[in-house]
Parts: sequence; C-alpha cells; structure tokens
Amino acid sequence: MRIGILQMTTGIDPAVNARVISSAIADARAGGAAMLFTPEMCGLLDRNRQRAAEHIVAEEDNPVLAAAREAAAAAGIWVHLGSLAIRRADGRWANRCFVIDDTGAIAARYDKIHMFDVDLASGESWRESNAYEAGDAVVTVETPLGRLGLAICYDIRFPALFEALGRRGCDLIAIPAAFTVPTGRDHWHLLQRARAVEASAFVIAPAQVGHHEDGRQTYGHSLAIDPWGKVLLDMGGADDGGHAGLGFVDLDPGRIAEVRAQLPSLANRRDFAK
Repeated sequence: MRIGILQMTTGIDPAVNARVISSAIADARAGGAAMLFTPEMCGLLDRNRQRAAEHIVAEEDNPVLAAAREAAAAAGIWVHLGSLAIRRADGRWANRCFVIDDTGAIAARYDKIHMFDVDLASGESWRESNAYEAGDAVVTVETPLGRLGLAICYDIRFPALFEALGRRGCDLIAIPAAFTVPTGRDHWHLLQRARAVEASAFVIAPAQVGHHEDGRQTYGHSLAIDPWGKVLLDMGGADDGGHAGLGFVDLDPGRIAEVRAQLPSLANRRDFAK
C-alpha cells in the first residue's frame, strides 16, 4: 500500500493553498499512491482571526474542500484533508478533518476534540477555544488502507482518545498537525511513536513546516510510523533543512498482524474502575 504525505507551509490565501493541494493530489496518484494525507489547517493558517474570518465559511461553500473533492475524483484517489477551518450553523468555527473517497464523496468528518489552549515558556500563547468549538465524537472510517482513525494535532496528548480508537480496531491513525517548534523538538517524535506502539497500528502524521505568512513557525517532520514504532518516513523540519513537499511511503499491511501476534497488548488490555 503506497501513500502520499503532503508537508505544507500553508498561508493566508485559501486559493493558493487549494492549488497546492490539488496539484499534490494529482502527483500522489501519478506516484502510485492509494491515498494522500495533508496537514492540519491545510486550507488556511492565519492567527489573525479578524482577517481569517472572511475566509471561514460553511462546509458547502469552502473552496479548498470543493477543489480537493474535484481533484480526488479526477485522479481516482482517496484524500485525507488533515483539517479545514469551517463555520458551523451556530456561527462558531470547527477545526474539521475530511476523508474524501476516490469519487470525490465525503466518507467521514471529524471535529478536533481537544482545543489548544496553552502558554508556552517561549512566550507563545494560544487559545483555540476562543473561536473554535470542540468536537465530541470518536471517528473511524473504512478506506482502501483499512480502518482509519482520526485525530488532530493537540489530540495526541490525550490517551483516552487513542484508547477508544484502539478498541475500534484501527489499522491506521492519522494525526495531522501544525505543531509549534518548542513542543515539536521535545515531544513530536516521542508522542507519535508512542501512539503507534500502543495501538499496534500505523500512524500517519502530515505536518505544517517552516515560517508562515501569519508570522508563526511550525516544526514539520511529517512522519509515517509502523505498528512497532519504527519511523518509516521523516520529511524533516526547519531545524534540519526540511521543507514543504510531497513524500511517499509503502506500508505493509501484514505488519499489523505480525506486531499484534508478538505483543497482543490490545487483547490483553484490562479495564479499571474510575
């Protein structure tokens, strides 16, 4: 099973970002991929919420989603859009992931559950919950790669979500992100590998990288990790010359059964009273 991973430096113009994604969809299919994975907030990355507001529209009006659906259908490839900023019917925003099938239909949606509300020692302060409404549903979807579990960025720090995904027998878990540099340096690889090991599943983590138009810097290092915790692909980051682009990795579905036979942690799991 070959997949494509798109590492991006998403900007403040959705039209530009849509062209990057559409081109990557075609290139991923030409490279033999069955599915393309993109990062969190791949359609718009803008910390200036007043400026961003004009581009955050209802799902049916989102130009990046429409372009990705059209490109997926034209190429005949599945696409995981890590997330888009979507305006809900109540006016609040959702950080929403979409899985699109090879006909352009939306196969699954997932709204990020855990809001990134932090104050880092570096001076960075983020309050995602000021504008975004948290999701409340665990989501998995059947794909040509197997059962795919959905998470987004900060979700990675909350084991209960991955416990739920593990119980649903996911073959892969997608964890798209726009990780900060300070947290990325110390936690990115550690957390991604841990999630793969505990779920005995592949983890696919497409990431934002580099300096963005809104002034932020993201860590990069888009990853593909096997169920044993082995890193199959690391696309690098701003710290080592990594940049935006498309990468490919071949996944061996038989590896899941091999690991689960050796270390049957899912089967041996016990429940504890609260």
